Amino acid sequence: MNNKYTWLHIGLGSFHRAHQAWYLHKLIESGDDTWSISAGNIRNDAEDVVSTLAEQNGEYVLETISPAGECKYEQITSIKKLLPWQDDLAPLIKEGAKAETKVIAFTVTEGGYYLDTNHKLEINNIAIKHDLSGGSDTIYGTITKILEKRIEQKSGSLTLLNCDNVRHNGERFQDGLVEFLTLTGKIDVLEWVTNNTTCPNTMVDRITPRPTVELPNRIKEKTGITDNAPVMGETFIQWVIEDNFKDVRPNLETVNVEMVDSVIPYEEAKIRILNASHSCIAWAGTLVGKTFIHESTLTDYIYNIADEYITQDVIPCLGDNGIDLPTYRDVVLERFTNPYIEDTNQRVAADGFSKIPAMITPTMIECYQRGAVPSATALLPALFYTFMEQWHKGELPYEYQDGILDSESVHTMFNSADPIAIYARDKALFGELAERDDFEALLREKIHHVSSLIR
Repeated sequence: MNNKYTWLHIGLGSFHRAHQAWYLHKLIESGDDTWSISAGNIRNDAEDVVSTLAEQNGEYVLETISPAGECKYEQITSIKKLLPWQDDLAPLIKEGAKAETKVIAFTVTEGGYYLDTNHKLEINNIAIKHDLSGGSDTIYGTITKILEKRIEQKSGSLTLLNCDNVRHNGERFQDGLVEFLTLTGKIDVLEWVTNNTTCPNTMVDRITPRPTVELPNRIKEKTGITDNAPVMGETFIQWVIEDNFKDVRPNLETVNVEMVDSVIPYEEAKIRILNASHSCIAWAGTLVGKTFIHESTLTDYIYNIADEYITQDVIPCLGDNGIDLPTYRDVVLERFTNPYIEDTNQRVAADGFSKIPAMITPTMIECYQRGAVPSATALLPALFYTFMEQWHKGELPYEYQDGILDSESVHTMFNSADPIAIYARDKALFGELAERDDFEALLREKIHHVSSLIR
């Protein structure tokens, strides 16, 4: 009986290599070599990294740095197969259809799920439209093709594992896949998915900046290893997974992955306290001329915006969820002050149009529901509005990256007589709040406040 299994990962970026691949490496290092990673991408915008890793037999060095400047270097060996990109994704599909592939995991960013505030597919998005017509530009089209091949080859059941910062990420992906299969009329695949897959919820955490140009030279100096595709990250790492795998899974608990019945308390704390404040700091820092996250966090009034957002609104919303939230807040904000990883505002500021509805709007809605005005939280979308106003004017110091940015609509909004009114009434961003006059008034007040801060 074959007791070697494949973990297929889609989205071979720095985060996967500093997080999930690290855990699988630690498992191998412990003497358990049952699992190995095969990895590739849906798009061809990172093939230089894939080809470089292939030349290095999938091995690379991870540099981790603590806020105190303590460095550690590890050569990661868990990625055993690199899948080159092709227009038809044939290598990825072939690997996913193999019987020994028991987990397909993915990191395609928050915007890569194309879900609106009601968790429905954005069927008018050009990438979704393409895949509904048989393409594979998105995770849904790609997974569907893998599953069709898997059904054809009778390869058996598997786990589909979302590793992105999306609330209830396993459920959201599953809902999107079910809707996608229904819209495409693939009822046989839908029935197979129901009977042969699970989609556990997860929470992932490690700040992973884009590697600096100096990193390969530093690694050569410190370790003697020539590495043209290294990654870097903070010392802190956490992975919480709902223990709901289909068939077999790695013994991840032996390398300190938290296997739990429910990830909800962890993901809510992480998404609202870490992810939302991280973006807030990046938007604010950019507006006042800062380049790095640590510089922005160490700017007193920016730190206070994040601290007050968490303290005044998030912690009361989350309540007693079994986590020491004030301590978690302090740990998170301290992590953001780490000057050694040189995490950029540009990286963290990305994908705001996905982050606001997923990470920020729920807190504002819950504040109103408990009779409170989300004054501290409203500063976050106000910062993003001002940030995008700078983008509209061509005044951002870098290129803004957003998977679902509708450039024409944003320019039209800022060219209108009352752009704040249009922004506040955007249901894709604010859901039910878009219908509230008091929310528009609050947002207008906060946008004016942000304008005064950056003068």
